[in-house]
Amino acid sequence: MTRVPEDTSTIDGLTHALEGVGYHAPRRLATAVFLAIRLQRPLLLEGEPGVGKTELAKALAKVLGRPLLRLQCYDGMEQREALYEWNHTAQLLHMRAAQATSSPDEIEREVYQARYLIRRPLLQALQTPEPGAVLLIDEVDRADEPFEAFLLEYLGEYQVSIPELGTIKAVAAPLTILTSNRTRDLNDAVKRRCLYQWLDYPDRDRELAIVKSQVPEASAALTEQVTTFVSRLRNQPFANAFQRSPGIAESVEWAKALVALDTLTLDPEVVQDTAGILFKQREDVAALIPLMDQLLAPEPV
Repeated sequence: MTRVPEDTSTIDGLTHALEGVGYHAPRRLATAVFLAIRLQRPLLLEGEPGVGKTELAKALAKVLGRPLLRLQCYDGMEQREALYEWNHTAQLLHMRAAQATSSPDEIEREVYQARYLIRRPLLQALQTPEPGAVLLIDEVDRADEPFEAFLLEYLGEYQVSIPELGTIKAVAAPLTILTSNRTRDLNDAVKRRCLYQWLDYPDRDRELAIVKSQVPEASAALTEQVTTFVSRLRNQPFANAFQRSPGIAESVEWAKALVALDTLTLDPEVVQDTAGILFKQREDVAALIPLMDQLLAPEPV
């Protein structure tokens, strides 16, 4: 069933709509998204892994009733994987069939037509009809600098140039979300073309609301314990003991696992048995053990 887009004509309306699909955005983030929609500007989200950057794009696609197109970046990614490539097999078949009736110039014109394009996410986003797509350019910091330079035309003008076809402009401006885990600094030219927002780990109350909405089958007491425990992990004096703190995704996954184990209350044994959900490195799991009693201690009244 297609979701009916909610009222997103105000920041409060957008915030409420996002909450309706389980994404609890702080007001500054909702404001940045609202402006990205209104000004038709790309939005660059930076922050630690697991703070909800990718999930925001997914939530926006649901709220706005737009298709989500995702370009997952990685080292060495080529332009053709992001924009388009020619269907060489189909072109070759056409050339063979047309050799007897067409001149070489005619054949060349015929094989470089839009019907022989294999469209990748960037081109798909530009050619999505109203109201347009949500394009997620995920982990753009993993791509190399030449790829960033390639993105500039798209980010600045919502258009791309294809040598054989010319310039292709957006049918409807896509809502473009770029995410970065800050594995390296992005080029200033990319940043200038985007609105910017840093996403930090949520405060305890916001994370509590997220876990409640994502894991409604968890008891109120267990949800409180999960969010308190994870919040302590991320803050001093414990944060420096770990290479990477758990993100929101880990909190939600941990709560689901605890429910599956019929856990009523956290104790050292169940935390140790499920530590691999919170942490993905052996050193962090090992560092957790001696801190268990302090992390599980009741909050002072």
